[in-house]
Amino acid sequence: MQPLFRMISTVAGVGLLRPAPGTWGSLIALPLALIIHWVGQLSFGGFAVLVVATGLVFVVGVIAIRGLDGAQDVPDRPEYVIDEVVGQWIALWPVSLGAVMTDSNVTALWPGWLAAFVLFRVFDIWKPSIIGRADRRGDAMGVMLDDVLAGVFAAIGVILLAVAAHVPVLL
Repeated sequence: MQPLFRMISTVAGVGLLRPAPGTWGSLIALPLALIIHWVGQLSFGGFAVLVVATGLVFVVGVIAIRGLDGAQDVPDRPEYVIDEVVGQWIALWPVSLGAVMTDSNVTALWPGWLAAFVLFRVFDIWKPSIIGRADRRGDAMGVMLDDVLAGVFAAIGVILLAVAAHVPVLL
């Protein structure tokens, strides 16, 4: 099981890229989210499928990190980027939902994709407030939760930026 857990936790080796493996993990999450959204549109709706996929990858990520030898000693190793994928997908939820609600092509909302990426990386690196507390848990759940929370903070930022961009300025 070790090779499978390692493949999952590093997202098929993406976490082994240097420098900045977390950024690489966030970058690989973007095309994966796009594919999930597009495939999801064929069935239940892109946003719903992305939310379900996020939940499934979260659970699989916790299991994989718990199952790795040595993960108890250093639970959040730089090469573990499955948590970045989950957090980045959460940051993209408002973009996916916006595309569904406006019947738009999700790629037309590229400013939201850019904002989600940048904001997620900022919150994941900075780790303010409860994000830092989750990171300090020192277990597989903490590895995943800090990125979930960074994704939530980034998603809120994406929503606020979208509102600011779409609300007419009153003079």
